[in-house]
Amino acid sequence: MPPRLPGKLLPLSSLLWGVPSLAPRIAARPFGIRSLNPPKPSRFNVGPGLPVLESTSTAALRRKANSLPLRSGAITTKKGMTAMYDPEAGKRTACTVLQLDRVEVVSHKTRQRHGYFAVQIGAGWRHPSNVKKAMLGHFSSQGVSPKRHVVEFRVKDESGLPPVGQLIDAAWFQEGQYIDARSNTKGKGFAGVMKRHGFHGQDRTHGVSLTHRSAGSTGPSQGGGSRVYPGKKMAGNMGNNQNTVQNLKVLKVDAENGIVVVNGTVSGPKGCVVRIQDAIKKPWPKIAPIVAEPAVEAAAAAAAA
Repeated sequence: MPPRLPGKLLPLSSLLWGVPSLAPRIAARPFGIRSLNPPKPSRFNVGPGLPVLESTSTAALRRKANSLPLRSGAITTKKGMTAMYDPEAGKRTACTVLQLDRVEVVSHKTRQRHGYFAVQIGAGWRHPSNVKKAMLGHFSSQGVSPKRHVVEFRVKDESGLPPVGQLIDAAWFQEGQYIDARSNTKGKGFAGVMKRHGFHGQDRTHGVSLTHRSAGSTGPSQGGGSRVYPGKKMAGNMGNNQNTVQNLKVLKVDAENGIVVVNGTVSGPKGCVVRIQDAIKKPWPKIAPIVAEPAVEAAAAAAAA
């Protein structure tokens, strides 16, 4: 609400505003709360060569342009671990076997409609009677069979959107390239502080009885005292959290059996779902541009119509 002038000054102000020379001399007193700590420019946020930070969605996409992969990833299943032996070098390399099962492009997310570019990938198969009606209508409108797992993969721009219905097999990845693997760790259930956080436990003597593996007192000596702060390390559920293993090298690709063998270990038990995509901290693999097949293009156009 604009400030109001007292009743005695109202006629005078109405007369003075008619005079051009006297009107600018009357100014309303600024109202509002001044900040006690106004932002001050520093060498970290102001400079001729530094970009201007913005809070719009377009600026956010520009900031993430260099950290988004150029193409979609794939949904795999962890089959287990094995080893590859090089007889020439005499080196044994531990590796993880990942398998692709009917991985198919379900739909797209575009900047104009959803605010970002992404590819929705489905894997596996599920009977239509076990699929919710909303998802069943989504699959039928796109012209694909019901999938057991559906995951989105962010991409940089529209050039990384393969046509709907395209199958992604093991040949999507190349031997020698690097990938990032995302999966859930093994669930350990309810665990104590020694197993969950690595506490050393309490003394075995000096009056400690039957509480050698417990955390002890949790409230005092935290600054405020008399209460437990959020985030305190205590006993609770351990594991079953998403973990990302970066820069895994692809050692072997078997396109006929849909198997991708990567170097090292991947989090999770056997049979867990692993999402793999081109590593963001390594050079992008050299691939041919995505060209839609005529049959796939016709099916996508019919589904869109």
